[in-house]
Amino acid sequence: MLKVLIPTFMLFPTMWLTHPKWLWTTTSTHTVLIGLITVSWLKSTSQPGWTISNSYFATDPLSCPLMVLTCWLLRLLMLGSQSHINPEPDSRPRFYNTLVASLQMLLITAIGATEFIMFNIMFQGTLIPTHFIITGWGNEAEGLIPGSYFLVYTMAGPLALLEALLVLQRSTGVLCTLLMQYSLPLYVISWGHKISWAGCLIAYLVKMRLYGVHLWLRKAHVESPVVGSMVLAAVLLNLAGYGMMRMVIMLDALSKVLVHPFIFLALCGIFISGSICLRHTDLKSLIAYSSVSHMGLVAGGILIQTPWGFSGAIILMIAHGLVSSILFSLANAAYERTRSRTMILAGGLQLIFPLTAVWWFIANLANLALPPLPNLMREQMINTTFFYSSPWTRALTGAATLISGGYSLFMYLKTQGGPTPSHISNLPPFHSRERLLIALHVIPLFLHLAKPELVWGWCY
Repeated sequence: MLKVLIPTFMLFPTMWLTHPKWLWTTTSTHTVLIGLITVSWLKSTSQPGWTISNSYFATDPLSCPLMVLTCWLLRLLMLGSQSHINPEPDSRPRFYNTLVASLQMLLITAIGATEFIMFNIMFQGTLIPTHFIITGWGNEAEGLIPGSYFLVYTMAGPLALLEALLVLQRSTGVLCTLLMQYSLPLYVISWGHKISWAGCLIAYLVKMRLYGVHLWLRKAHVESPVVGSMVLAAVLLNLAGYGMMRMVIMLDALSKVLVHPFIFLALCGIFISGSICLRHTDLKSLIAYSSVSHMGLVAGGILIQTPWGFSGAIILMIAHGLVSSILFSLANAAYERTRSRTMILAGGLQLIFPLTAVWWFIANLANLALPPLPNLMREQMINTTFFYSSPWTRALTGAATLISGGYSLFMYLKTQGGPTPSHISNLPPFHSRERLLIALHVIPLFLHLAKPELVWGWCY
């Protein structure tokens, strides 16, 4: 842990003491080195147990892939925002980089925490830099509205979680993930235990944007800068899924009894949000609702509590973090040139940017879960689990899969196919920075094919 936390902490003096001319070069080199250091964590996934740093921090095959993804995305967050932050006064880029670095420190300590209370404190701490990024670099006054929605929704859920954790501490006597396997199982005794279990789950479902508690999502994505969308889709959702997975394992006896309504809600959310995607004309909103659909699949895979369900959820969290970030980056690049997110007014770009159309094609294939991309493995694992669960899950999962393919093809054809609108002319070319940003998203997807078991968790 320290080999990553200390270099990340050293980013703060580096960013504030470096000459403005060398600010981005220095921070880029520093963050790339941090990302390369974390790759060594993937070796520990061959070990089934914990690697304990101290009594407060430890890693296991479930947390290591998420830590590597978090550190890898740090560089991409800085790279994706460089064009519109660089012209600002000198203090603004430094403050932005400080927020991103502090966000990474909070995420690493949250994922590596062994105590549930510490995990949730760090989880809530990530909301502060995220709120500053959304409101500080969003669309002026409009950015305050999604920032308020974001805080209200994501702060209300943890109140129930905190109360539930106190009840669990009193019932089990321990909230440490290292010792939880040695404690007595918590069986359904009263309605109080059922409410506590629901309270533990609701906070994570709100942060995962399960359909029904996703109302803050559209505003947050549409009005926030591209970096805010990348943080929400690629980082915070995975952290919520990780927390829910730990909680379901801890409350195994309660989960097997009370989980069915939430599985039904998750599957219905996949179907409904996918249907909404088919009628959306705003590109960023379509990608956001696509993210809701995928996270419903993650929630269902976790709640069904089988080895294939857990492994499929882990793979989907990693793949979704990269693919959704690619799509938001491409959507932002198109918006900066056409000044419109409406797909009718910003379509036909394949004729102008043929190489960028290839990136769009790869991103949509990954979103569609076609072979040989890793999304196919998660589709097979989670869908197979649902198919063998019960007849009604087969129907909902099959319909949701068809709709997912429909809106992915719809997004690609509307943005790249067809004639170019008459008002689009003299568009500036794509920069090397933007192509590098997309390549650094795509490369991990293909490298994952060489050794996929590194992110399968401890189920195998």
